[in-house]
Amino acid sequence: MEQNKKLSIREWPEDERPREKVLRNGVSTLSKSELLAILIGSGNVDESAVELMKKVLASCNDSIAELSKLSVDDLCRFKGIGTAKAITIIAACELWKRRKTDDRDEHVKIRYSQDIYDFFYPLMCDLSVEECYVMLLNNMNKVIDRVKVGSGGYTATTVDIRCVLREALLKRATAIALCHNHPSGSLRPSQEDDKLTQNIAAACKVMNIRFLDHIIFTDRRFYSYMDEGRL
Repeated sequence: MEQNKKLSIREWPEDERPREKVLRNGVSTLSKSELLAILIGSGNVDESAVELMKKVLASCNDSIAELSKLSVDDLCRFKGIGTAKAITIIAACELWKRRKTDDRDEHVKIRYSQDIYDFFYPLMCDLSVEECYVMLLNNMNKVIDRVKVGSGGYTATTVDIRCVLREALLKRATAIALCHNHPSGSLRPSQEDDKLTQNIAAACKVMNIRFLDHIIFTDRRFYSYMDEGRL
């Protein structure tokens, strides 16, 4: 393979070309870099598309989840990747994320805080800014829908309680749960988090809507106001 680094993929031996490998052995036999190389089509004057994507993946610890956090500008810093190729890579990562979301049962029954975390994991695992979602449930604690109710910066997001209740009323939800992420990885609730939780709990009580939990989300762990006895 070393001798192929500076050759275009079309110049590679046929049995080493990604597209031919798909036809011959199936798509599952390709590496991540080969799959991404098919999408971008070409590399640069020094590297084939496969070698270029190996370099990109190496910068992300060979993780698609980490790759999906890169912006267009981040990707365009690699020689041979322009705006069109960067958008293609980002679109592929978004499809990967939506596939994970599609695999989730929309009518799952929520029993524990872990269920809420697992539900939102495909959606929130690779967010680089704070976002807040409300989970809407029926009287059997089965999920009706989830709706984004806030999006902010790296350290905070603003949530309008009226928007949260509006979504619950429109979908005739009898229970809700809130989930927002901390991109920093910290599980410690902020004063704003505490205030939001208290205000939503009070509003739900007035509207006779059960407030099941408020989850603070990170890539590997979560904080539950319910589990901590704060609801």
